[in-house]
Amino acid sequence: MSENRYATPQEAEDAFYAAFIKRDVEAMMSVWAEDEDITCIHPLSTMTTGLAAVRASWETIFRHSPPMHFTINEKSRVADGKLAVHIVEELIQVNNEPPRTPVLATHVYRLTDNGWRMILHHASPSPKSAKQEKQTLH
Repeated sequence: MSENRYATPQEAEDAFYAAFIKRDVEAMMSVWAEDEDITCIHPLSTMTTGLAAVRASWETIFRHSPPMHFTINEKSRVADGKLAVHIVEELIQVNNEPPRTPVLATHVYRLTDNGWRMILHHASPSPKSAKQEKQTLH
C-alpha cells in the first residue's frame, strides 16, 4: 500500500507530470489509486482499465518515447469533498523542437485513505483552432 503522499489533487498532478518527465513508472503508479477501477486513455489510443494494464501502458510509453518537456495550462478545475476534476492543456516539447499539437487532458482524482489519487487520465489531441487551420499560399 502506498504511503499518504498527496495532500491535495494539485500535489498528485504535480507528481504525475514529474514522473512523466522522468519516465519513472514507479513514481507514476504512486499517483494512481490502488484499485481495479482506474482508467487511462492515451492520445489516439484505446481505454486501459486496471492497475496492471495501466502500468503496462506507461511502461510502453516510457520505453518507446523520447524525453519530453511539458508546459501545462490549466483550463478548468472542479472539486468537492472527495473528488476533483482537472482539465489541462499539455504543450509537449521533444528535444529542442517546437511544441507539438496541444493535448487536452482530463484528470480525475479521488480522496482515498492514502491521500489524493488519480482514477482517470484521458488525453487527446486538441482540435486545431480556425487560426491554425488557415494556410497562407504564395
